[in-house]
Amino acid sequence: MSHPLNTAYKFDLPTLRDTRYSNEYNREFLFTDNDFNRIKDLIALLVGISLTSAKKDMVYVRLSRRLRALNFTTFNEYLNYAEHNMLELEQFTNSLTTNLTAFFREYHHFPILQKQLQSIKSRPIRLWCAAASTGEEAYSMAISAAEILGLEQCKNRISIIASDVDTSVLKTAKKGIYQREHITKIAELNSDEILKKYFLYSNKNNNIVSVKPELKQLITFKQINLLDNHWTALNNAKFDAIFCRNVMIYFTKELQLKILRHLVEVMQPNGLLFVGHSENFLNASDILISQGKTVYKLKNNKIENNK
Repeated sequence: MSHPLNTAYKFDLPTLRDTRYSNEYNREFLFTDNDFNRIKDLIALLVGISLTSAKKDMVYVRLSRRLRALNFTTFNEYLNYAEHNMLELEQFTNSLTTNLTAFFREYHHFPILQKQLQSIKSRPIRLWCAAASTGEEAYSMAISAAEILGLEQCKNRISIIASDVDTSVLKTAKKGIYQREHITKIAELNSDEILKKYFLYSNKNNNIVSVKPELKQLITFKQINLLDNHWTALNNAKFDAIFCRNVMIYFTKELQLKILRHLVEVMQPNGLLFVGHSENFLNASDILISQGKTVYKLKNNKIENNK
Protein backbone atom coordinates (compact mmCIF):
# COMPACT_ATOMS: atom_id res chain seq x y z
CA MET A 1 0.00 0.00 0.00
CA SER A 2 4.01 2.89 -5.42
CA HIS A 3 1.73 5.66 -4.83
CA PRO A 4 4.09 8.50 -3.88
CA LEU A 5 2.49 8.66 -0.46
CA ASN A 6 2.71 5.86 2.06
CA THR A 7 0.51 5.80 5.14
CA ALA A 8 -0.59 3.55 7.96
CA TYR A 9 -3.00 0.68 8.14
CA LYS A 10 -4.91 -0.94 10.95
CA PHE A 11 -7.25 1.94 11.04
CA ASP A 12 -9.38 2.44 14.09
CA LEU A 13 -11.39 5.60 13.60
CA PRO A 14 -13.89 5.90 16.43
CA THR A 15 -16.18 8.87 16.65
CA LEU A 16 -14.12 11.16 18.82
CA ARG A 17 -15.80 13.98 20.69
CA ASP A 18 -13.66 16.68 22.22
CA THR A 19 -15.58 19.09 24.40
CA ARG A 20 -13.40 21.94 23.25
CA TYR A 21 -14.87 21.56 19.78
CA SER A 22 -18.35 20.22 20.42
CA ASN A 23 -19.86 23.39 18.96
CA GLU A 24 -18.77 23.65 15.35
CA TYR A 25 -19.23 27.40 15.48
CA ASN A 26 -16.88 27.73 18.43
CA ARG A 27 -13.85 26.04 16.94
CA GLU A 28 -10.29 27.21 16.95
CA PHE A 29 -9.99 26.79 13.18
CA LEU A 30 -12.48 27.37 10.39
CA PHE A 31 -13.62 23.92 9.22
CA THR A 32 -16.33 23.76 6.56
CA ASP A 33 -18.25 20.90 4.97
CA ASN A 34 -16.22 21.51 1.84
CA ASP A 35 -13.01 21.08 3.86
CA PHE A 36 -14.27 17.78 5.24
CA ASN A 37 -15.22 16.57 1.76
CA ARG A 38 -11.76 17.44 0.47
CA ILE A 39 -10.24 15.45 3.33
CA LYS A 40 -12.53 12.49 2.62
CA ASP A 41 -11.54 12.51 -1.05
CA LEU A 42 -7.85 12.82 -0.27
CA ILE A 43 -7.67 10.03 2.29
CA ALA A 44 -9.71 7.78 -0.01
CA LEU A 45 -7.32 8.49 -2.86
CA LEU A 46 -4.23 7.82 -0.78
CA VAL A 47 -5.25 4.76 1.23
CA GLY A 48 -8.72 3.78 0.07
CA ILE A 49 -10.42 4.59 3.37
CA SER A 50 -13.98 5.82 3.36
CA LEU A 51 -14.74 8.41 6.05
CA THR A 52 -18.35 9.01 7.01
CA SER A 53 -19.77 12.23 8.37
CA ALA A 54 -19.70 10.63 11.83
CA LYS A 55 -15.92 11.04 11.73
CA LYS A 56 -16.01 14.80 11.17
CA ASP A 57 -15.19 15.76 14.76
CA MET A 58 -12.42 13.19 14.91
CA VAL A 59 -10.91 14.56 11.70
CA TYR A 60 -11.07 18.10 13.06
CA VAL A 61 -9.33 17.25 16.34
CA ARG A 62 -6.56 15.20 14.79
CA LEU A 63 -5.72 17.55 11.94
CA SER A 64 -5.93 20.62 14.17
CA ARG A 65 -2.55 19.57 15.54
CA ARG A 66 -1.05 20.00 12.09
CA LEU A 67 -2.63 23.44 11.68
CA ARG A 68 -1.12 24.55 14.98
CA ALA A 69 2.27 23.15 14.07
CA LEU A 70 2.26 25.00 10.75
CA ASN A 71 0.52 28.17 11.98
CA PHE A 72 -2.48 27.93 9.66
CA THR A 73 -5.80 29.45 10.70
CA THR A 74 -8.18 27.61 8.37
CA PHE A 75 -8.42 24.07 7.03
CA ASN A 76 -8.66 25.48 3.52
CA GLU A 77 -5.20 27.02 3.89
CA TYR A 78 -3.83 23.82 5.36
CA LEU A 79 -5.27 21.60 2.61
CA ASN A 80 -3.97 23.90 -0.11
CA TYR A 81 -0.53 23.44 1.41
CA ALA A 82 -0.77 19.71 2.11
CA GLU A 83 -2.01 18.80 -1.35
CA HIS A 84 1.22 20.13 -2.84
CA ASN A 85 3.67 18.97 -0.18
CA MET A 86 4.53 15.29 -0.07
CA LEU A 87 6.07 15.42 3.39
CA GLU A 88 2.94 17.03 4.78
CA LEU A 89 0.73 14.53 2.98
CA GLU A 90 2.54 11.88 4.98
CA GLN A 91 1.79 13.76 8.20
CA PHE A 92 -1.81 14.21 7.04
CA THR A 93 -2.38 10.50 6.57
CA ASN A 94 -0.52 9.55 9.74
CA SER A 95 -2.72 11.97 11.68
CA LEU A 96 -5.87 10.23 10.54
CA THR A 97 -4.82 6.72 11.46
CA THR A 98 -4.63 4.87 14.75
CA ASN A 99 -2.49 1.76 14.95
CA LEU A 100 -3.94 -0.80 17.32
CA THR A 101 -1.77 -3.85 17.82
CA ALA A 102 -0.40 -6.11 20.53
CA PHE A 103 1.90 -9.04 21.05
CA PHE A 104 0.18 -12.28 20.04
CA ARG A 105 -3.10 -10.52 19.32
CA GLU A 106 -5.72 -13.09 18.26
CA TYR A 107 -3.50 -15.74 19.74
CA HIS A 108 -5.22 -18.68 18.01
CA HIS A 109 -3.42 -17.79 14.76
CA PHE A 110 0.06 -18.45 16.08
CA PRO A 111 -0.20 -22.22 16.71
CA ILE A 112 -1.59 -22.47 13.16
CA LEU A 113 1.43 -20.52 11.90
CA GLN A 114 3.75 -22.86 13.79
CA LYS A 115 2.09 -25.92 12.27
CA GLN A 116 2.54 -24.36 8.85
CA LEU A 117 6.24 -23.79 9.53
CA GLN A 118 6.71 -27.37 10.71
CA SER A 119 5.24 -28.66 7.45
CA ILE A 120 7.98 -26.98 5.40
CA LYS A 121 11.09 -29.15 5.33
CA SER A 122 14.58 -27.71 4.89
CA ARG A 123 13.91 -24.94 2.35
CA PRO A 124 13.90 -21.22 3.23
CA ILE A 125 10.63 -19.84 4.64
CA ARG A 126 9.28 -16.39 3.88
CA LEU A 127 6.64 -14.63 5.98
CA TRP A 128 4.98 -11.26 5.50
CA CYS A 129 3.39 -9.09 8.17
CA ALA A 130 1.51 -6.72 5.88
CA ALA A 131 0.26 -4.26 8.49
CA ALA A 132 3.09 -4.20 10.97
CA SER A 133 2.25 -1.01 12.85
CA THR A 134 4.66 -0.66 15.79
CA GLY A 135 6.07 -4.15 15.33
CA GLU A 136 4.39 -6.35 17.93
CA GLU A 137 2.78 -8.63 15.35
CA ALA A 138 5.98 -9.14 13.36
CA TYR A 139 7.98 -9.93 16.51
CA SER A 140 5.22 -12.33 17.59
CA MET A 141 5.62 -14.14 14.27
CA ALA A 142 9.39 -14.30 14.78
CA ILE A 143 9.01 -15.64 18.34
CA SER A 144 6.53 -18.26 17.12
CA ALA A 145 9.02 -19.40 14.51
CA ALA A 146 11.89 -19.47 16.99
CA GLU A 147 9.84 -21.47 19.50
CA ILE A 148 9.05 -24.19 17.00
CA LEU A 149 12.23 -24.29 14.89
CA GLY A 150 14.84 -22.89 17.25
CA LEU A 151 16.46 -19.52 16.88
CA GLU A 152 19.62 -20.89 15.24
CA GLN A 153 17.64 -22.63 12.51
CA CYS A 154 15.52 -19.51 12.05
CA LYS A 155 18.63 -17.46 11.34
CA ASN A 156 19.26 -19.64 8.29
CA ARG A 157 15.71 -20.27 7.11
CA ILE A 158 13.24 -17.62 8.27
CA SER A 159 12.85 -14.28 6.52
CA ILE A 160 10.09 -11.92 7.62
CA ILE A 161 9.06 -8.75 5.85
CA ALA A 162 7.12 -6.39 8.10
CA SER A 163 5.51 -3.52 6.27
CA ASP A 164 3.32 -0.56 6.93
CA VAL A 165 2.65 2.69 5.18
CA ASP A 166 3.12 4.89 8.23
CA THR A 167 6.73 5.98 8.57
CA SER A 168 6.37 6.91 12.23
CA VAL A 169 5.19 3.48 13.37
CA LEU A 170 7.87 1.75 11.33
CA LYS A 171 10.52 3.74 13.20
CA THR A 172 9.06 2.47 16.48
CA ALA A 173 8.92 -1.07 15.15
CA LYS A 174 12.57 -1.04 14.10
CA LYS A 175 13.63 0.03 17.60
CA GLY A 176 11.81 -2.92 19.17
CA ILE A 177 11.42 -1.28 22.59
CA TYR A 178 8.26 -2.00 24.58
CA GLN A 179 6.62 -1.93 27.98
CA ARG A 180 7.26 -5.20 29.82
CA GLU A 181 3.59 -5.48 30.74
CA HIS A 182 2.67 -5.79 27.07
CA ILE A 183 4.22 -9.26 27.08
CA THR A 184 3.40 -10.40 30.62
CA LYS A 185 -0.36 -9.93 30.15
CA ILE A 186 -0.56 -12.67 27.50
CA ALA A 187 -2.26 -15.50 29.37
CA GLU A 188 -1.46 -18.19 26.78
CA LEU A 189 2.30 -17.69 27.10
CA ASN A 190 4.91 -18.43 29.71
CA SER A 191 5.80 -14.76 29.67
CA ASP A 192 8.85 -15.10 31.95
CA GLU A 193 10.39 -17.62 29.58
CA ILE A 194 9.53 -15.54 26.50
CA LEU A 195 11.03 -12.42 28.09
CA LYS A 196 14.19 -14.29 29.04
CA LYS A 197 14.69 -15.78 25.60
CA TYR A 198 13.84 -12.88 23.33
CA PHE A 199 14.04 -9.59 25.23
CA LEU A 200 16.61 -7.52 27.10
CA TYR A 201 15.79 -5.43 30.14
CA SER A 202 16.65 -1.76 30.24
CA ASN A 203 19.40 -0.83 32.69
CA LYS A 204 17.48 2.28 33.69
CA ASN A 205 13.91 1.00 33.78
CA ASN A 206 12.93 -2.58 34.60
CA ASN A 207 9.53 -2.02 32.97
CA ILE A 208 11.13 -1.43 29.58
CA VAL A 209 12.33 -4.31 27.40
CA SER A 210 13.92 -4.43 23.97
CA VAL A 211 13.89 -7.20 21.40
CA LYS A 212 17.16 -9.12 21.26
CA PRO A 213 19.26 -8.45 18.14
CA GLU A 214 19.20 -12.10 17.05
CA LEU A 215 15.39 -11.97 16.83
CA LYS A 216 15.42 -8.56 15.14
CA GLN A 217 17.66 -9.86 12.39
CA LEU A 218 14.89 -12.15 11.17
CA ILE A 219 12.79 -9.13 10.21
CA THR A 220 13.16 -6.51 7.51
CA PHE A 221 10.91 -3.48 7.89
CA LYS A 222 9.69 -1.84 4.71
CA GLN A 223 7.23 0.79 3.63
CA ILE A 224 4.55 -0.79 1.44
CA ASN A 225 1.20 0.58 0.37
CA LEU A 226 -1.33 -2.20 -0.17
CA LEU A 227 -3.10 -0.06 -2.77
CA ASP A 228 -0.06 0.00 -5.03
CA ASN A 229 -0.34 -1.93 -8.27
CA HIS A 230 3.18 -3.29 -7.83
CA TRP A 231 4.75 -4.25 -4.51
CA THR A 232 8.31 -3.85 -5.70
CA ALA A 233 9.68 -3.88 -2.15
CA LEU A 234 8.80 -7.57 -1.92
CA ASN A 235 11.36 -8.38 -4.64
CA ASN A 236 9.10 -10.98 -6.26
CA ALA A 237 9.11 -13.12 -3.11
CA LYS A 238 6.51 -15.82 -2.55
CA PHE A 239 5.28 -16.18 1.03
CA ASP A 240 4.41 -19.23 3.07
CA ALA A 241 2.22 -17.15 5.38
CA ILE A 242 0.86 -13.62 5.20
CA PHE A 243 -0.63 -11.80 8.16
CA CYS A 244 -2.95 -9.07 6.87
CA ARG A 245 -5.23 -8.63 9.85
CA ASN A 246 -7.81 -5.99 10.73
CA VAL A 247 -7.02 -3.99 7.63
CA MET A 248 -9.53 -4.90 4.96
CA ILE A 249 -12.60 -3.89 6.97
CA TYR A 250 -11.77 -0.26 6.23
CA PHE A 251 -11.75 -0.73 2.46
CA THR A 252 -14.65 -0.99 0.07
CA LYS A 253 -15.50 -4.48 -1.23
CA GLU A 254 -13.99 -3.53 -4.57
CA LEU A 255 -10.67 -2.52 -3.01
CA GLN A 256 -10.69 -5.60 -0.79
CA LEU A 257 -10.96 -7.83 -3.82
CA LYS A 258 -8.22 -5.94 -5.65
CA ILE A 259 -5.83 -6.36 -2.71
CA LEU A 260 -6.79 -9.99 -2.15
CA ARG A 261 -6.08 -10.85 -5.78
CA HIS A 262 -2.71 -9.18 -5.40
CA LEU A 263 -2.00 -11.08 -2.17
CA VAL A 264 -2.81 -14.37 -3.87
CA GLU A 265 -0.14 -13.62 -6.47
CA VAL A 266 2.59 -13.47 -3.80
CA MET A 267 1.54 -16.59 -1.87
CA GLN A 268 3.21 -19.96 -2.14
CA PRO A 269 0.83 -22.67 -3.48
CA ASN A 270 0.37 -23.97 0.06
CA GLY A 271 0.61 -20.58 1.70
CA LEU A 272 -1.82 -19.29 4.31
CA LEU A 273 -3.45 -15.89 4.65
CA PHE A 274 -4.32 -14.80 8.20
CA VAL A 275 -6.96 -12.07 8.56
CA GLY A 276 -8.75 -10.30 11.39
CA HIS A 277 -11.57 -11.78 13.45
CA SER A 278 -14.19 -9.48 11.92
CA GLU A 279 -13.09 -10.00 8.33
CA ASN A 280 -14.53 -12.46 5.85
CA PHE A 281 -14.06 -12.70 2.12
CA LEU A 282 -17.05 -14.39 0.59
CA ASN A 283 -16.54 -12.03 -2.34
CA ALA A 284 -13.22 -13.76 -3.03
CA SER A 285 -14.48 -17.35 -2.94
CA ASP A 286 -13.11 -17.94 -6.44
CA ILE A 287 -9.52 -17.51 -5.23
CA LEU A 288 -9.53 -18.25 -1.49
CA ILE A 289 -11.06 -20.96 0.66
CA SER A 290 -11.58 -20.61 4.39
CA GLN A 291 -9.73 -22.93 6.72
CA GLY A 292 -11.66 -21.68 9.74
CA LYS A 293 -10.46 -19.32 12.46
CA THR A 294 -10.07 -16.52 9.87
CA VAL A 295 -7.35 -18.37 7.97
CA TYR A 296 -7.49 -18.81 4.20
CA LYS A 297 -5.60 -20.83 1.61
CA LEU A 298 -5.52 -20.68 -2.15
CA LYS A 299 -8.46 -22.30 -3.86
CA ASN A 300 -7.89 -25.08 -6.37
CA ASN A 301 -4.15 -25.09 -5.78
CA LYS A 302 -2.28 -28.28 -6.46
CA ILE A 303 -1.00 -29.82 -3.26
CA GLU A 304 2.74 -29.70 -3.59
CA ASN A 305 5.51 -31.20 -1.55
CA ASN A 306 6.82 -28.65 0.93
CA LYS A 307 10.17 -30.36 1.23
